[in-house]
Amino acid sequence: MDDQAILDLYWARNEQAIAATHQKYGSWCRTIAHRILMIQEETEECVSDTYMTAWNKIPPERPNIFQAWLGKITRNLALSRYRKLHAEKRGGGQLDLALEELEFCVSGRETIDSEMDSRAIVSAINRFLADQSQINRDIFMRRYFHMESIREIARDYRMTESRVTSLLFRQRKQLKSVLEQEGIEL
Repeated sequence: MDDQAILDLYWARNEQAIAATHQKYGSWCRTIAHRILMIQEETEECVSDTYMTAWNKIPPERPNIFQAWLGKITRNLALSRYRKLHAEKRGGGQLDLALEELEFCVSGRETIDSEMDSRAIVSAINRFLADQSQINRDIFMRRYFHMESIREIARDYRMTESRVTSLLFRQRKQLKSVLEQEGIEL
């Protein structure tokens, strides 16, 4: 079923919309949530919450790119769930590593999460990514949005892990420079 047909089901308040969403994007949402949470039960809860959020937001929203919209909801729910689960302890997984890497570029006031939410920084990052090559942009997004490991990225792009690490390091330096040039406080 294509995305427009699924969205039409949501607009008609037909419960088949959830089943169609699960069939088409369930594994996509599960992958995003699991990379952040690393606990199967929490991942499944997060995916269920994604479907509930979609049900509650459509209508009035009608996303242009349904898959990306679901991915963003899943990611935000997983990050919130992660923060609750790790409020007093630091766990393993890619989230901590990815956020520690980005702290070099955007650290300071409260937490990286609150800064990432500011419109100025999001706009600057979007402009930074627009200037990157497609492959560099994809690698950056896979690491810092989808929380994929360096190993997974290297395997998929047939690169060495050190090459991916080096590329990401250069991108973080470039991003920091862009943010400083735009007067964003670091």
